[in-house]
Amino acid sequence: MRRRLGNGADAADLAHDTFVRLISGRTQRRFDSVAEARAYLRTTAQHLCINLWRRQEIEKAWLDTLASMPLANHPSAERQAMVLQALEEVLTMLHQLSPKAARAFTLAVICEMTDDEVGLELGVSGRMVRKYVAQAMLGCLSLRARQTATELSHEPAA
Repeated sequence: MRRRLGNGADAADLAHDTFVRLISGRTQRRFDSVAEARAYLRTTAQHLCINLWRRQEIEKAWLDTLASMPLANHPSAERQAMVLQALEEVLTMLHQLSPKAARAFTLAVICEMTDDEVGLELGVSGRMVRKYVAQAMLGCLSLRARQTATELSHEPAA
């Protein structure tokens, strides 16, 4: 992992996270061989590595956005952390959708393309585009509901 990441600290963190996932798993994992255990750990580590790279891409895009803004308009450090977390959650949600649904949402919402334009791009009907976008919007609403529930659970009692 150190060779793949080029950073010993990140490799150590991911190795730690890999073992934590194994140890704290909801189901007890039993392996029939050392090779099977290694394969499981390798796959888990690879997924965590991909997640790290996605987070780094999001962070870089956010920092690029901040760099293009006047310093006076920069949000507080706390707000910046909240934005990064929200972006990561949306990206995770999009990766849970089918590739066409995620692409339809991105084209329709971010690129402001019409359903027919998106449908032409993806080779599907405008009606299917609306279905894809609705799936993604439901995912966004679920994220918002979880965020609201978390905020309410952290409010001090009156």
